[in-house]
Amino acid sequence: MVGFDSAADGATADATGGFDPIAFLEDAVPIASNESVEEMRAFLVETLESNGVEATVDDAGNTLASKGATDPETHLVFNTHVDTVSPHVPFERDGDHIRGRGSCDAKGPLAALLAAFLAVDPAPDARVTLAVTPDEEVLSTGAAALDLDADMYVVGEPTGLDVCTAAKGRFQGTLTLSGVASHAAEPDSGVNAVFALEQALAAIRAFDDGREEHPQLGGATLTPTMVDGGDSTNQVPAACRLVLDRRSVPPETAEGFRESLESTVRAAVPDDVGVDFSLTDRATPFLEAFATDEDHELVSALAAASERAGGSGTVRPFAAATEASYFAPAPVVVFGPGVLADGEGAVAHADREYVRVADVRRAAEAVTDATAELVGVE
Repeated sequence: MVGFDSAADGATADATGGFDPIAFLEDAVPIASNESVEEMRAFLVETLESNGVEATVDDAGNTLASKGATDPETHLVFNTHVDTVSPHVPFERDGDHIRGRGSCDAKGPLAALLAAFLAVDPAPDARVTLAVTPDEEVLSTGAAALDLDADMYVVGEPTGLDVCTAAKGRFQGTLTLSGVASHAAEPDSGVNAVFALEQALAAIRAFDDGREEHPQLGGATLTPTMVDGGDSTNQVPAACRLVLDRRSVPPETAEGFRESLESTVRAAVPDDVGVDFSLTDRATPFLEAFATDEDHELVSALAAASERAGGSGTVRPFAAATEASYFAPAPVVVFGPGVLADGEGAVAHADREYVRVADVRRAAEAVTDATAELVGVE
């Protein structure tokens, strides 16, 4: 097992010359990366280079670094992101807690993955890549541009040191019901699109009835979130629009969901009502659901290493959508220090965001040990 000790000074080395994830984190959290990641990305590149690793930034803003064979038999990728949500929350060190925006989402996981990346020496036929994206919290244009073709992926997010093998996807679209406008005094001379919403909502409520639940993620959800219709208070509305939020489970795809939802509503509303369901325009693909076999060696190695390092060794789904979906169907897990929420409420994306120092060290140990088992030599 590899240990990570506190640095006497600086973010890149302890007294013996090894990388210290806590010193890195104490320097990284104060760097605002909610509106621009340039300063944080430059700090990451500087850290890698000061530890003897060449780093590049591609056209999509991804920071990339690799160690090992150029044509490997086994390729493991560490992925996380440097951007945070707004507003920036200042850094504070409070005993075992590091507080501030990004401390757990996801600079804490970044510190742990960086420590493992720098510590492990890949076998002659193996390769380890660090791929850090710039805009996970917005459109994931960085992750969408990655083409790493790796065998396994570890995505750094706050999981409380649990190994997360699956997550639901998230799709969003607008259902438009079209009628014919007329004077409200003569309602039968038009086609009321709002009336059709009644049948549409009934079909939406029953959309997943009878569908088999996913063994890891349970059932998908479909939630109406916004509605509007009509142009005048004395006119039969010619259109009604309903925004829908979909949390999907494998094997459903965004386009498969779109087609199925539209045909289901079409069958439920009157023939004289037009039906169109369009997914929200995005510059990148939707984050679809993924699920990795819980018996895969990546899962078992990391779960065992996490337990040895002081984690629970629990294997479970992740609660939020992540860029991990872009790497599936290759085996991918989500792992890291910190939690999305605790007993007092939200942690990630909240003003009280924090990560525990001990958990960052445990995560670094766990990923390092698992990586050494999977692709490395100690």
